Amino acid sequence: MSVERVDRKNGTVWRVRWRDSTGRARSQVLGLKRDAEAFDAELKRRRRTGELSLMEAGQETLDAYVGGTWARAYAADLRPRTRQNYASSYDRHIGPRLGQMQLREIDAETIATFQGDLIRDGVKPHAIRKAMILLGAILQRAAEGRRIPYNPQRVVRKARLPQGTEVRPLAPVTVERLRAELDPRSAALVSVMAYGGLRPGEARTMDWSEVRDRSLVVNAEKTGQRRSVRLLDALAVDLAAWRDDAGSPVNGLAFPAADGTVWTANAFEKWRRRCFVPAVTAIGLPDARPYDLRHSFASLLLHEGRSVIYVARQLGHGAELTMGTYGHVIDELEDQPQISADAAIAEARAALNGHRPR
Repeated sequence: MSVERVDRKNGTVWRVRWRDSTGRARSQVLGLKRDAEAFDAELKRRRRTGELSLMEAGQETLDAYVGGTWARAYAADLRPRTRQNYASSYDRHIGPRLGQMQLREIDAETIATFQGDLIRDGVKPHAIRKAMILLGAILQRAAEGRRIPYNPQRVVRKARLPQGTEVRPLAPVTVERLRAELDPRSAALVSVMAYGGLRPGEARTMDWSEVRDRSLVVNAEKTGQRRSVRLLDALAVDLAAWRDDAGSPVNGLAFPAADGTVWTANAFEKWRRRCFVPAVTAIGLPDARPYDLRHSFASLLLHEGRSVIYVARQLGHGAELTMGTYGHVIDELEDQPQISADAAIAEARAALNGHRPR
């Protein structure tokens, strides 16, 4: 076993050489000398203890590992939508390029080349980032299962994502114009997202039992956590009207599918295309998305003068993400008079109806 320095055009790497239990020459390239020395020391320890053969399990291909051990042991615990997204990313990007390689052959340089190929092939930056994260998760499990000595993806720098566009929350008057274009069910759904801050997935699975006198209890599938959201007066009115129209029981889904079951993500996507898109197009906002309504709720709270911590708690994510997403909104409201969310919605509804609020 030995550690040797290798100078390449894109920098220096370190190669560890050894012979497996059959006498065949093996090697592993690492980016840092200390990692190479640690790997070499581990090889020597495993040879002394008879464990070296365990590392040779890396002879199986990535496809074989993912389709066998990883799918059975780890992917089964993922949510259906996550499994679907992972399968799509693997089948489109990872499998065709790396699937036939043995696990032990996938080193940091291979992964860096994989990322570079995706960039040159014109794959969108966010799709590249997802593929890199998925590959790293797979290799981490392989390392934990002692099929490979370490996760080489961890030492590869991910390509930078392009700077995101600033979110532009829809003002209450715009939300009300949108609601006026929709049927009662869709209008109520828009209210839940715009005046309750629920993600589309949270709105799809909302239950009437979660609607309290002054709050909504949200079961966030994305984070696996529950949170309590303040129930604005306008949203309480809209939900009561929708429950009366739908004849819904005290308990049960607020927006069930036609057969009474949970409204699926695919069914929601059909609603978006058939109902939401025509409505936002009619009011001159063809690029608006259902998720953008969540930003409207955040803006209403910030306009009240609420703290970033309060807004983050209402939205169900961290204060740092809230500040990064809505920092420009906070700056724009710096010198503006504060107005309660309920008053802002009341004014918007009054304006749409052509009279002043009391």
